[in-house]
Amino acid sequence: MDSGARPPVFAGLALDRPLIMGVVNVTPDSFSDGGETFDAATAIARGQAMAEEGAAIIDVGGESTRPGAPPVSVGEELARVLPVVRQLAAGPAGAIVSIDTRRAAVMKAAVDSGAAIINDITALEGSREADADSLAAAAETGASVILMHMQGDPLTMQENPQYEDAAREVHDYLASRVAAAEAAGIPRARIAVDPGIGFGKTLDHNLDILGRLSLYRDLGCAVVLGVSRKSFIARIGRGGPADRRLAGSIAAGLAGIAGGAHILRVHDVAETRQALDVWAAIQGFREARPGPA
Repeated sequence: MDSGARPPVFAGLALDRPLIMGVVNVTPDSFSDGGETFDAATAIARGQAMAEEGAAIIDVGGESTRPGAPPVSVGEELARVLPVVRQLAAGPAGAIVSIDTRRAAVMKAAVDSGAAIINDITALEGSREADADSLAAAAETGASVILMHMQGDPLTMQENPQYEDAAREVHDYLASRVAAAEAAGIPRARIAVDPGIGFGKTLDHNLDILGRLSLYRDLGCAVVLGVSRKSFIARIGRGGPADRRLAGSIAAGLAGIAGGAHILRVHDVAETRQALDVWAAIQGFREARPGPA
């Protein structure tokens, strides 16, 4: 596919404008919110609020994948996410629900409960703690999928990540996973890719990928980008805990959209929606009036 090709839809959502995926962590130990939405009722309310604020997708996860995070049992993950997925998918807000998991059993149960997207940090490849049959399981569900790049696993991924050319190596890995998904019966129209900022990458690796996002457009898939509250923002911008990184998150997100991303995965939906709306209005005005101001 030609470089710069823009897929028209993903999971039934038109990609003619930047979309927001709101993050709901049903975990006690997420890096970004410290367990604020661990209670199911609170998680449901947060997801519903995000949909009202402009999130097109609500991404529900029951296992922390922060650097150094230990895995949880399948049973515990199911108990955390299924009530939330079920309620959000049945609600009137109109958002599409995504399940953030690397386990086949959770993928199947979440889709049965109403999730329309499977978001997997192992790109449906499986890992030491995850199911090796996740690719076949995802294909069987008929759901759309997000394939993310990660070097290593959450427990050890930040110990010493190594690349010769981070942006190109991540691109080539994702190309191989798109091909594997297609071979398993998942059409490219149901596939999105995520370069996995912060997952087995140093600050320089992250910046290289963000500066060359246009590479990923030639995969012919929607490009998802998760930069919200990531630690690289603190390393650049005078430190600060995760909940003090909003300005940096928006700056990185807008740069990502300008560079080729279609969907931003964020914690702060209302603020990001406002920033994207202003950015889109300026872009539209410039396109309507070419030439010097």
